[in-house]
Parts: sequence; C-alpha cells; structure tokens
Amino acid sequence: MEMFYGAMQYREPGVLLWRGFTLQEFANQCFGNKFDNGKGRQMPIHYGSTKHNYFTVASTVGTQIPHAVGAAYALKMEERDACTVTYFGDGGTSTGDFHAALNFAAVMEVPVIFICRNNGWAISTPSADQFRSDGIVVRGQAYGVHSIRVDGNDALAMYNAVNEARTMAIGEQKPILIEALTYRAGHHSTSDDSTKYRPGDEIEWWRMAQDPVTRFRKWIEMKGWWSAEAESEFRSSVRKQVLNAIQVAEKVEKPPIKELFTDVYDFPPPNLCEQEASLREAIRRHPQDYPPDFLM
Repeated sequence: MEMFYGAMQYREPGVLLWRGFTLQEFANQCFGNKFDNGKGRQMPIHYGSTKHNYFTVASTVGTQIPHAVGAAYALKMEERDACTVTYFGDGGTSTGDFHAALNFAAVMEVPVIFICRNNGWAISTPSADQFRSDGIVVRGQAYGVHSIRVDGNDALAMYNAVNEARTMAIGEQKPILIEALTYRAGHHSTSDDSTKYRPGDEIEWWRMAQDPVTRFRKWIEMKGWWSAEAESEFRSSVRKQVLNAIQVAEKVEKPPIKELFTDVYDFPPPNLCEQEASLREAIRRHPQDYPPDFLM
C-alpha cells in the first residue's frame, strides 16, 4: 500500500532517505544548484520532492500540521489507499495551527498521522513553561483523536506504533496522534548554547544512557546483525559518499534567473513581471556582481 508523506518538518531527512532521496539530491538542495528540486529558492535543508510525496519544508512553526490534514482530506475524497504523516515538536503544539488541525482532522475523519516529538524544550523554553497538561497525548484525546504515548528513544517501539497507526488511519479513515517522548541532547541550533538554561550533567546523562542509536545498536548486535567492524566500514563509506556529493554539488551552476518567477502562475501577474524587469536591470548595471550566464 502506498504511503503519502505530506507537510513534513525539517528533522526528518531519514524519511526521505528511506524513500529513495539520494545523497546527491540532498547536497544539490543545500547548494541550491540547478538540479535542486526547489531551484535554489528555499533555505538549505528545506527539502521537498514530488516524486517522493514529500511536501517542501517551511521554517514557520506548526504551519505544516493543517496542511497535512488538508492533504489527508484530499486522499479521502479520492478514495486513495494512503495517509499523510506530519511531524512537529512540543513547541509546535503551542500554536493555533496545531489545535485547528486536530479539530479539523477529528471532525472530518481523515487519514493523517500526527507525530509529536516531545523533547522537552522549545529552544530554551522547557515544556513546564509551555503547558500544564500531561504532555501532548491528552490534547489529542480531548479533540477525539486516537492518541498514544511512546518512548521516542526506542526505535522498535516507534516502528511498531507508526505501523499500527498507519493501519488504523487508512483502514478506519481516522486521525492518529503519536507523542514520542525524547530529549534534545544537542543545542537547538548553531547559535544556541543550551548549557545556559539546563545543567550539563543532565545533557550528558541523556546523551550517554538514553541515546537511541546506542540502544538500537545493542539490539541488532545481540541479534548478530551488526558488529563494530561493520559499523566502522559503513561510517567510512557513507562519509566518502557525502563528501563526494558535496564536491559535485558545489561545482554545478546555479538555476537561471528566470526560474525565480516560475512554477506558481500560468501567466505571471504584473507585480512579478515588474520585479523581474527590475532585477534584470540591476544585473545589467552591475554585471561584475553576477555570473555571466545568470540572465539565461
């Protein structure tokens, strides 16, 4: 059965990898070259792929949640054997979009899986300062959405929960909310220093004792499916592939300037035509600041 992924969030590149998005495609997007699906018009890591049913990422917190519900409603109307999946953090549940989306999904009974990554922090704001409810799962229940809380650091538990949620979403044509309890062991971003608002020993405990990769590694090693040697070889191979993809992507030319103004309207409106003319005039007056074939 087909799985339609809609309205994604920017921490799920693993979903794209699983569905066949190549390392070269990731690198092309980050460099915004002419092979980038978004034609260089998005921020780095704002991946999107029609081929892989992956809705283009947006930075705005929570906006992808109602989009996923709308896509699920379309699937229901078309009687597709599929559902949408959308990801968001605990901070995203403080937005109006989250509440509107859950109510919309419950009332219209659409096949959508909401996956909330509750890692305890919305940048520097702890969950205790975000809400007084018992996590996120009760919010789904309040809207009449089937909801479950899972150990988000347990790969097998997450797999089983999502697999069951998919079966229910498609079979019963109803929404499902999964609250994955985890912890953000790293900083929120390169401009964030999380040691300013939480103790370092807390971070290290989660990083060492509860690391999901380490836990999963122990399980597959116990099954005899993995070894330290195999992991070392795999890491070395992937590193070489990534470096090669980066080297290739950075040498590819950028998309032509005309593609800044395409793909939205069949016939560009006057304001876009004026903007294109103004940009072309600026490039004509300052050719030294742009590649020679930029106007193509």
